Amino acid sequence: MDQVNKKLLILDLDETLIHATEQPLSYRYDFRVGHYYVYKRPEVDRFLNFCAEYLKVAVWTASSEAYADSVVGQLVGQKLSLEFIWARGRCVTKFDSENYQYLFLKDLKKVKKKGFSLESVIVVDDSPEKLSRNYGNLVRISPFEGDQSDAELIHLMPYLKSLIPHTDVRKIEKRGWRRRLTQPPFNH
Repeated sequence: MDQVNKKLLILDLDETLIHATEQPLSYRYDFRVGHYYVYKRPEVDRFLNFCAEYLKVAVWTASSEAYADSVVGQLVGQKLSLEFIWARGRCVTKFDSENYQYLFLKDLKKVKKKGFSLESVIVVDDSPEKLSRNYGNLVRISPFEGDQSDAELIHLMPYLKSLIPHTDVRKIEKRGWRRRLTQPPFNH
């Protein structure tokens, strides 16, 4: 596919591509980052290969930069060229007075300033509140907390592929995307 016209897919890390925990789960972890045991979401390698073929790919997490770099280095390595790896420092901090906690928002104006058209940006994240300023770009994924039978990424591939031909992905209703799948899970 023509690299210039590819849509930009921004991926979250925690509970989207991986699950990191201070206490090991009942099965072997994939790698460690500091004191965290890190478990890759099932089929994440296949998913990333699919993404590399059809989309430009970036990572944006609300975690620290050191953590993001370490996880991405072990998860992706040299197999995938990323447009950028952004961490908490690129998020907008907002205090949630209802829950008395800080939220780290991912404001896509920053992506636009980097030269990407928001009509062609898709964000996959498990936390919709982080994309409250750009909800039309969000494909919400269910949180991964270590379930080895999780099949979310396999189902996500054909859905993402269905978004590629659209001029403005923000105009496509993405809520309930799983129910709208017309093809079986992707066999790439």
